[in-house]
Amino acid sequence: MFTLRFFINSMLLGVGLAMDAFSVSLANGLAEPKMKAARMNLIAGTFAFFQAFMPMLGWFCVHNLVTYFKTFERFVPWIALILLLFIGGKMLIESIINIRKGRAGEEVTVEKVTLWMLFLQGIATSIDALSVGFAIAEYDWLMALICALIIAAVTFIISTIGLHIGKIFGTKLANKAGILGGCILIIIGIEIFIG
Repeated sequence: MFTLRFFINSMLLGVGLAMDAFSVSLANGLAEPKMKAARMNLIAGTFAFFQAFMPMLGWFCVHNLVTYFKTFERFVPWIALILLLFIGGKMLIESIINIRKGRAGEEVTVEKVTLWMLFLQGIATSIDALSVGFAIAEYDWLMALICALIIAAVTFIISTIGLHIGKIFGTKLANKAGILGGCILIIIGIEIFIG
């Protein structure tokens, strides 16, 4: 049941699924280089929650709503693309406006990621994890839950690392970091859509 192989596979699933969350965390750190630890924990925790929730939702769908889930699965790349293009585009526009304000001598404001935007980021970076429900379909509910919790823990750690790296470079890049962060989000959306 709970073998070493199970734990290793769950951790590897976590690493694979957390790459989008890492990139978005990097973008968030770039956009907000003075982010406090509590806010970093909120962001990493949100990504971890969604990365645990989506595989469990996928597992539930496989066991209860297979035909509906199969129909919905083809829309997953579209949803991720739209959400990340929206979030990344908004970040890009706000950064360009801030750069222009700075050149004009106006006060520049750093736009923090709102709870709504964080919610959308959480969904966009984890929606592909729904399909992990198929990979863990042979698990009973307890094994699926433990796998999801391992994925969440790995995601939390990787997202926190992304936030720290983003903060370091965000401080060095000043107001241009938002442009880089927005571009990263748009690229992730395109990559999920194409891949």
